[in-house]
Amino acid sequence: MENYPVDRAGLLRRIQAEDFALYEVALYLDAYPTNKKALAFYKEHKAILEALKAAYMQKYGPLTIYDNTSSTEWQWYRGPWPWEKEAN
Repeated sequence: MENYPVDRAGLLRRIQAEDFALYEVALYLDAYPTNKKALAFYKEHKAILEALKAAYMQKYGPLTIYDNTSSTEWQWYRGPWPWEKEAN
């Protein structure tokens, strides 16, 4: 990945920033659903967010309870969880 943080805290901050940007543009698109620039921004940043999440989960494990990828083990219980100080 290009210029993405590789440390846990940096990845989490970047994920939060992209998530915030997507939420804000989604609110904008609710009012202006045909805005091509906003739609392009959404598509670009959604792809970035997905890549960041995949990088985080590959290296550090699931971000949420919905990201468990193992069919033989519940991975969420392993710590530290993303919001715990030890994770940052």
